[in-house]
Amino acid sequence: MKYIVYLLSLCFAISTNAQSKTENIIVITLDGFRWQEVFGGADSVIINSEKFTEDRKGMIEKFWAATPDERRKKLLPFFWNTIAQQGQLLGNRWHSNFVNNANPYWFSYPGYNEIFTGYPDTAVNSNDKRWNKNENVLEFINKQKGFENKVAAFTSWDVFPWILNEERSKVYVNSAFETTNFNSPTFKLLNEMQQTTTRFMGDGVRPDLLTFYIAKEYLKTYKPRVLYIGFDETDDFAHAGKYDYYLQSAYMVDQLIADLWGWVQIDPNYKNKTTLIITTDHGRGDAKKEQWTSHGTKVPDAGQIWMAVMGPDTEAKGEVKTPGQLYQKQIAPTIAALLGFDFKTAFSKTEPVPSAVGK
Repeated sequence: MKYIVYLLSLCFAISTNAQSKTENIIVITLDGFRWQEVFGGADSVIINSEKFTEDRKGMIEKFWAATPDERRKKLLPFFWNTIAQQGQLLGNRWHSNFVNNANPYWFSYPGYNEIFTGYPDTAVNSNDKRWNKNENVLEFINKQKGFENKVAAFTSWDVFPWILNEERSKVYVNSAFETTNFNSPTFKLLNEMQQTTTRFMGDGVRPDLLTFYIAKEYLKTYKPRVLYIGFDETDDFAHAGKYDYYLQSAYMVDQLIADLWGWVQIDPNYKNKTTLIITTDHGRGDAKKEQWTSHGTKVPDAGQIWMAVMGPDTEAKGEVKTPGQLYQKQIAPTIAALLGFDFKTAFSKTEPVPSAVGK
């Protein structure tokens, strides 16, 4: 009986994989980046605030426009000129298209746990550096035939080795100012840059620009099947109440994603075979209440998030305006399903995002 069950499971994985055009996945997160800016661009209340926007003139010239559609294109041109044409943008609550945390805490470690394990574990309730007991989808994929040692994560925040349990999962995780031990002139230069750069957020957070270029060089050199890039600056600048830096960081990341996607489309290992998933770990508070700098259970809007998906199996619906409810926990099974696998833990039977997997 066990042999029959194994054969049926194997057949399911093979048949599912045969239906999928996706052979590679790139997952990107912008820590604590609000859905309000994704769908509406710069917020009028905050950008005009002397308290939160030091360079109001410069930010208005760069990011302000008369309508939300114009503003969001100024802030996130890749999102709205490419993903909106070729993929899907989910979570515009002004159209009753809801995406939420399923975990009750609305801050980083619980959010990333939910993204990658599909399980909003209430025992994951702090940002402390503790080994995550839950199996994550990167770990699961890394065990599958053809994916061994082809899964990697590069993150600005130094807690990710614990979140992804690098010790147990054997997924390569490079975080904060961790040195890369790859023998090439480019990696050596990047190591020198991250050791000598100004650490304006402390030793626990590497500048997002360096995280990106280390991840991109790894992608070009080692050709992983699954790559995760975790950006952090939007959250740190928001906590500091620096809206001008928050906007500029989001704009920079949009440009970096455009650069990465442009390279993907000219490399034969990835072109027309790669799905891009972009999301955030949690939301933030309301601008009018000056809660946008914060998140957590005491901030009512902090469980409101968003996601974007683009790839060969995802129908190009653009901005999804159909009323509906999705949850962060659906991202992990979506990643697996796009690669032809069924990722379900002992605690969670969460289904993938239907529109992302072509259903």
